[in-house]
Amino acid sequence: MKLHAIKLDRETLSLSVLADVDFEQFEQFALPFINAIDCRLIEKQWGADRHQWLLEFEGSQLQLHYEFYGDICWLSTEREDEFEVLIYLAGLMKPYVD
Repeated sequence: MKLHAIKLDRETLSLSVLADVDFEQFEQFALPFINAIDCRLIEKQWGADRHQWLLEFEGSQLQLHYEFYGDICWLSTEREDEFEVLIYLAGLMKPYVD
């Protein structure tokens, strides 16, 4: 798995991930990605232009999103007190950033 860049955003409680993601082959990116950051897959949802997976990391629920038209991938949480989890996961991703 290769990532080009990652960016934390406290205001939106998100962690953006820049990578080569093919919408039709999303699982080929997402499954190794969630394994690399030690998350557990709970649920998959998708539509015509978006994937949204519900993940769990040590008791925290996160969402993995990918939007086709914007070619945007990100992790998010709904709880402000769980932003620290995204900071930790960003650290786990650093070795994969080229």
